Amino acid sequence: MKAVALTRYLPIEDPEALIDVELPRPSPQGRDLLVEVRAVAVNPVDAKVRAPKDTVEKTPRVIGYDAAGVVVEAGPGATLFRPGDEVWYAGDITRPGANQQFHLVDERIVGRKPRTLDFAEAAALPLTTITAYEAMYDRLGIDRDGGSAGQSILMFGGAGGVGSIAIQLAKRSGLTVIATASRPETIDWALSLGADHTVDHRGDVVAQVRALGFEHVDHVAIFNDMRHWAAAVELIRPQGGIVTIDDTHHPMPMEMMKTKAAALHWEFMFARAMHRTPDMIEQHRLLNFVADEIDAGRLRTTVAEVLRPIDAATMREAHRRIETGAARGKIVVEGFPAASS
Repeated sequence: MKAVALTRYLPIEDPEALIDVELPRPSPQGRDLLVEVRAVAVNPVDAKVRAPKDTVEKTPRVIGYDAAGVVVEAGPGATLFRPGDEVWYAGDITRPGANQQFHLVDERIVGRKPRTLDFAEAAALPLTTITAYEAMYDRLGIDRDGGSAGQSILMFGGAGGVGSIAIQLAKRSGLTVIATASRPETIDWALSLGADHTVDHRGDVVAQVRALGFEHVDHVAIFNDMRHWAAAVELIRPQGGIVTIDDTHHPMPMEMMKTKAAALHWEFMFARAMHRTPDMIEQHRLLNFVADEIDAGRLRTTVAEVLRPIDAATMREAHRRIETGAARGKIVVEGFPAASS
């Protein structure tokens, strides 16, 4: 089968950063599904995993953590899906990724693909959907079905991949959403997804939020990086909560968090699969829930651009765009090249 892989960790401008390879087609065991991959999305985590370092892989390493495709085989322990089912998922960072024609994935972290989306539109969503859903409902404790209606949430990185789905989920749950965005196109994007207000993260976020009439907000979600930690701590209400998905590359003083009795939550959507937690199947359930919401017209895809085909050159270009940090919505790569005759 065709795959896009790496053996060395190189700058994305290097033509060897991602390469085209042929790999054996795997066979499903246990609760695994073998999925014929039709489309994949590129996320910041792909660029982080592929970041330059001295390691050299003995065998080609396949990455990629967003996929939509069709089940072609099911392991003997699989009960949730059967061959022919259309599915979407983000996968497991401890296993080979989805940038290959046939991919093994545990059915407990797989959902049914929304019927109203094509494969490219669906592939844009799983990783960011799981991250946004878990961040708000599992970590911050927001009531999914309206019990937290009227509360406020400030989202840093509101126009990015995770923010784009988080805005929609928050509005569905009745929250007032303040999203950070700095360019006309990202401001328009955030507002089109339902954000009530936008503030420019390149300016004084605290002053801008307070000018909107919010002394504090009930929840803060940091979906980009920790540069805005001080503003997040200043704006969170006493006994409120901050959730973040980023690494701790910046100082995170905790003094005011303590005096506010505020909570800090980490969201890492691979944790359930990585640690085989007892509630691992919750990702299957949440993906099915979101599929139903999409098919009912209450949520929409966040795909911004579709590139073709799934090969090393196209994937390098997708990674290059992600590494700029200015992406609006999601970049999807669709369709493996046809076999040459």
